[in-house]
Amino acid sequence: MKKTVFEGSGVAIITPFTEDGVEYPKLGELIDFQIQQGTDCIVIAGTTGEASTMPDQEHIRTIQYTVERVAGRVPVLAGAGSNDTNHGAALCRAAQDVGADAVLLVTPYYNKTTQRGLYEHFAVMAKAIDIPIILYNVPSRTGMNMTPETVARLAKDFDNIVGIKECEFGHVGELKNLCGEDFSIYSGEDGLAVPLMSMGGKGVISVLANIVPADVHQMIKACLQGDWDTARRLQLKALPLIKALFCETSPIPVKEAMNMLGMNVGVCRLPLVEMEEANRAKLRQAMLDYGLQ
Repeated sequence: MKKTVFEGSGVAIITPFTEDGVEYPKLGELIDFQIQQGTDCIVIAGTTGEASTMPDQEHIRTIQYTVERVAGRVPVLAGAGSNDTNHGAALCRAAQDVGADAVLLVTPYYNKTTQRGLYEHFAVMAKAIDIPIILYNVPSRTGMNMTPETVARLAKDFDNIVGIKECEFGHVGELKNLCGEDFSIYSGEDGLAVPLMSMGGKGVISVLANIVPADVHQMIKACLQGDWDTARRLQLKALPLIKALFCETSPIPVKEAMNMLGMNVGVCRLPLVEMEEANRAKLRQAMLDYGLQ
């Protein structure tokens, strides 16, 4: 049986920055808030956490800080993906060394490879560490789509490849059929969380949870308990807000939303820039319509 890293709602947590670097006390506050609101897993240093703008030392320090702050209350899933295989393996080893419970590995971006290349890339990662690996397929970001057949081959050959964060809903049924019940599938799209759960998903890795973690937790818990009426109601309620959170490149809007709510998380690092005023107004209205003041 493969290990389940978490079941329920995981937050793709933002990283609060100042001009001097990561604002660790603020990150600690956000982590505590998430756990208090029911979040089942902290996903640190992923796309939403702007890991691509972090030097390695800062990246690993941020994972280490998160592990220390969480202190075993929930699992810590650390982003450690790279389009450089050797660099990715080094990040995986470092994440393991500082205590991450598992790593999240995105498919190589920009230098697009073949399906065989994807297999070989992730095989190196799997051999480099002992902790669980969750793959991450997000073609809209990477330009690379990992097929269910490649995922199934990796899952069969490596015990520590235990799941996938999947952003291609059309893959989910085939993944379930090919990879078995003990392979965990997590929604990488907030707007498709409930549909994916209905196909046997284990949870969501959510951007939306940065601002409404209790609601996301309740939605996924309802799915796990078979309360589909509640899950559907919460999913439909969230859709306009989710749309607003992705009207510009994430995490620009979610950081703006958090600042509107008084969380004071700072701005994104370049090349991401401040939100356009027209989109800011749309986001504000979506938040008000949702019930956020």
